[in-house]
This record gives sequence, C-alpha cells and structure tokens, in this order.
Amino acid sequence: MPSTSSHATPVPAQHECVISLGTNIEPEHHFAQALEILNSECGLLASSKAVRTAPVGFQHQPDFLNAALLVSTALERDAFKAYLKEVEHRLGRVRGPIKSGPRTMDLDIVAWDGEVVDDGYYQHDYVRGPVDEVLAASGRSLATGGHGDVH
Repeated sequence: MPSTSSHATPVPAQHECVISLGTNIEPEHHFAQALEILNSECGLLASSKAVRTAPVGFQHQPDFLNAALLVSTALERDAFKAYLKEVEHRLGRVRGPIKSGPRTMDLDIVAWDGEVVDDGYYQHDYVRGPVDEVLAASGRSLATGGHGDVH
C-alpha cells in the first residue's frame, strides 16, 4: 500500500524589519532607487514620508533625506544586514574617511521582528519620527524595553 504522507517543502520564516534610510547625494534619485530595489527584492510593506534634515556630525555637506521602510524577508538578521550593505554599494555608496560624511545611501536596521535593535531610534528624531510613522501606518508597534544597542 503506498504511503499517503506528503513531504511539503518548509516555507522559510518571514522576518519583519524596519529600516532607516538616509541619503544626501542626489537624494531624490537614490531614495527612489532604494525603494524600487527593496520593493522588488523584499516585501515592502510600508514606507514613511521622506523628511529633509540637517546633517549630524560633519556639518559641511548637504541636508539629508531620511525615511523609514518596513520590509519582510526570509533572510536572518546578519544576512539581511549584509544584503543592505550590498544594496548601498549598488547605489554607489563609498565609505570615506568621515563616518558621518555625505552618502548616496545609508540603510540601517532599526527594528527586527518588533524589537528595537539600534539606539539611533532613541537618539535621533530623524530616525524615530519616520519609524513611528511607518509603524502607525502599518498597525505595528515596537518592544522598546531596553536602550541597549544590540547591533
């Protein structure tokens, strides 16, 4: 008698990630490109409005365009962080001697599966404002118990 059990291929777990996005070199162009890439390669669930902000740290550079995105991914956190660095590279990011200097794109994981993982959320309005907007728009919230940076 043939076996009736089926061996379904397991579906990879989906993680939800809130990303902080910042750009000040051709910001509208690079913002649109980042949205296009993340929408086609991840599950883009929501995005905040882009806000213009003055630079923090190194002051002699153009204002930034900042936003937050909510995406879903089957990648684990370290692999997704590496993926975001690769997207930055594809968008022309060059890491110069000034850490807070101009950039075509900066993509940072702020929250992973509902937990804050970047202290930038607590320290910078240009991160917290867009993140809170994208969370409200998508009906999500964050566990913000500790302020420890768990990069």
